[in-house]
Amino acid sequence: MPATMPAVVHYKLEKGAVELREVPVPAIGERDVLLRVCGVGVCGSDVHQYHDSHSWSVRTPVILGHEFCGRIERLGGEVRDFRAGELVVSETAAEIDESSPLSRAGLYNLDPRRRGFGYDVDGAMARYVRVPARCLHRVPDGVPPEIAALTEPCCVAFNAVAVNSRPCAGELVVVIGPGPIGLLCAAVARLSGAGRVVLVGLARDRARLETGRLVGATDVIDMEGEDAGARLAEIGGAFGGGLGAHLVIDAAGHSSTLKSALDWVRPGGWITKVGWGPQPLGFSLDPLVRKAVTLQGSFSHNWPVWERVLELLASGRLDVKPLLSRVAPLSEWQSCFDAMAGGDAIKSVLVP
Repeated sequence: MPATMPAVVHYKLEKGAVELREVPVPAIGERDVLLRVCGVGVCGSDVHQYHDSHSWSVRTPVILGHEFCGRIERLGGEVRDFRAGELVVSETAAEIDESSPLSRAGLYNLDPRRRGFGYDVDGAMARYVRVPARCLHRVPDGVPPEIAALTEPCCVAFNAVAVNSRPCAGELVVVIGPGPIGLLCAAVARLSGAGRVVLVGLARDRARLETGRLVGATDVIDMEGEDAGARLAEIGGAFGGGLGAHLVIDAAGHSSTLKSALDWVRPGGWITKVGWGPQPLGFSLDPLVRKAVTLQGSFSHNWPVWERVLELLASGRLDVKPLLSRVAPLSEWQSCFDAMAGGDAIKSVLVP
């Protein structure tokens, strides 16, 4: 095994401070495995770190990449449940306090002391990555590495929709933001039995909105090209009694979209916000009170979510192929980042 490897490193907290570097192959502990990375997805958070527009704490230098799969190259002495050569995916909680009340309840994803790959701990945009064995899940037969590498964003969407929102069969669901997470939320909403799934975006999102039709959206709305409120009232009038959406998933990367969610949700309805937005709100939350709406945040995922999503990917009921824009070598990381930032790609997978 070589002593060094190429890796995409975020080396300083300023715009553009990401580059391909030669770094040491990581050492592993007794409860870790060393993965030979087979595919790592480019996430919007990677692009935000590249542009220094992120709203979360980052410890630099750090190797980017938290959506990944790989084959086990080496096992720590205490690892018993896996063997060399297995294709696995990894959860993102690289370091947790296993004794905390949240971790003991299976909610380690919400523990304030959790540290994740790609911003606090070296991630997988590299040839090898060190992973605690507790993070691993076997990839089912028939799921190729480039699809397995997208398990993590699928888990974000599944947790937001199927776990934290609990849509009922036949309901009207609106998803704001046709980025990768929004598209996957539309897919999970449809899988969960939603009667109509309306995906809302902007004019520049036209291609992504059309992709939404392929993964589960029954209707799409360009907010700049038409009156979204009137269109939703028309859809809701024929489906839902004209009172608004039973559930709104806010997957956009701006705080202002929460106002639209409050406008479009029905009295007694539900809003789940999964998109990050550092901007202050700048509007009243009185509609939340007047409509007696439940507002739910959703972050990350945990063990049972990963197992359920992998089963959905293996069965083909959750099809992410329409989202996969490009599979490229690690050396082409920058063009993949730029394509995603410009809206020309939905998801790219890098192969180190």
